[in-house]
Amino acid sequence: MFKKAMKWILRIFAVLLIAAAIFLVNLIWFRPWSLNLFYEKVFVQVLFEEPELLSSLGLVEQFGITSHNGKLGDASPAHQQRQFDHAKQNLADLRAYSVDRQTPSQRLSTHILDWYLERELEGEKYQFHNYPVNQLFGVQNEFPSFMANQHRLLAPRDCNYYLQRLGALPTKFDQLLESLRLREQKQILPPRFVVEKVLKEMNAFVAQPPAENILATSFKTRAAKIKELTDAQRSDFQAQVETAVKGTIYPAYQKLIDYFNSLLPMTTTDDGVWKLPDGNAFYTYVLRTMTTTALNPDEVHDLGVREVARIEAEMRSILDANGFSGRTIGDAMQALGQDPRFLFSNDEKGRTEALAEYARLVTQATERSKQLFLTLPKSELEVRRVPEFKEATSAKAYYQGAAMDATRPGVFYANLRDMSEVPKWGMPTLAYHEGVPGHHWQVSTAQELKGLPQFRKIIPFTAYSEGWALYTEWLAKQAGWYEGDPFGDLGRLQDELFRAVRLVVDTGN
Repeated sequence: MFKKAMKWILRIFAVLLIAAAIFLVNLIWFRPWSLNLFYEKVFVQVLFEEPELLSSLGLVEQFGITSHNGKLGDASPAHQQRQFDHAKQNLADLRAYSVDRQTPSQRLSTHILDWYLERELEGEKYQFHNYPVNQLFGVQNEFPSFMANQHRLLAPRDCNYYLQRLGALPTKFDQLLESLRLREQKQILPPRFVVEKVLKEMNAFVAQPPAENILATSFKTRAAKIKELTDAQRSDFQAQVETAVKGTIYPAYQKLIDYFNSLLPMTTTDDGVWKLPDGNAFYTYVLRTMTTTALNPDEVHDLGVREVARIEAEMRSILDANGFSGRTIGDAMQALGQDPRFLFSNDEKGRTEALAEYARLVTQATERSKQLFLTLPKSELEVRRVPEFKEATSAKAYYQGAAMDATRPGVFYANLRDMSEVPKWGMPTLAYHEGVPGHHWQVSTAQELKGLPQFRKIIPFTAYSEGWALYTEWLAKQAGWYEGDPFGDLGRLQDELFRAVRLVVDTGN
């Protein structure tokens, strides 16, 4: 009787195993039967080809999947083309599902994914029309930032993964150089100012003693918090990191420096994309992708002109009411930017005070926002200084999203390279834009949504994310957060003017 029961159990197990195998084969190599599974297949396919993104999101570690934390993404042209090939297949598979049989939520998800994939494929012919090494968010400065802030260091094995990633950098940079040389053959060269800035940044990066490099200092700080490590293990890991910085990282950067030194004489100062092959068509494509509208460059230009006039009129009114009547807006704002009342000292004390003030503004905005929003994200937010190795060429601020497993908070990075660039009247609107209720709340809320495909939680739409952050600056004004603070309101308008001017300048001839 027992043997007979075992046979039936084994047969049932075999049937279940075969069924699972059929399911997995269909899911991985073919179009899944279920549309919801297809959404997740596309999401997983992208994530597991981009290990840094997978580490940053913190989605799979809770299931014991960690090997990606020791890898770097492929930067080769061949990998880039594979991504387009996947997009073509995914779009064809998506369109094979009958829209009539989809729920309203599925139809929206399908529309979003279809639009996104179609725009990606429309840009295939322009896939080399960019500068992967640049002064703002280039591969060369993103790697140290990622390792210092997003590579997880929570357990001893994470230290080994850290070393593996350091060891993988030369291959990634060789792939990067291959793609740069391909661009060079196509006459796609960065503007001279970009090359000059990245050379300055990279030369300063490799000039540091290995022990003082951010890759070593950040590892030391974070490894000290891993309780499972002994002091001897920490010292050993630290020595290996510093050896890798000197013997692996610096030589890889030097190859990139040598390439850009050779490229510099070939660069020009005609910085617009019109100089690129099919530059005007490329610009129109990027405009459509970034704005998600059908506005052409002339229409965007005219919108910018109108917005500049509107914003300057609002600024004029505030300036006239606060002792700057008769002075041009530019002259008045320059004077306010130099007014000692609104400046921190240009030293470490001043920088510490500025970070504390940003943190206070975020805390205050969080409390105020509870009166404006029914749903509040759970992810925490920290304010940090832009890493010093790249602050000379970095933007004045940017936001980095939290890990979805709550192991890392969202971070509002403030550039404190020169405290004369951080007037106190400009701080509130920046805290609202980058932090609360701006980027941090929008990104965190999206990540924490329930009942949606994963791709809907992270798919990037610049028009929406930046549009939301700009909207929250206006919302703060409407909610009375600038009452009694006319100069803070001027700071808000100055930032809005900066964006309107970009519409004019970027589209101008």
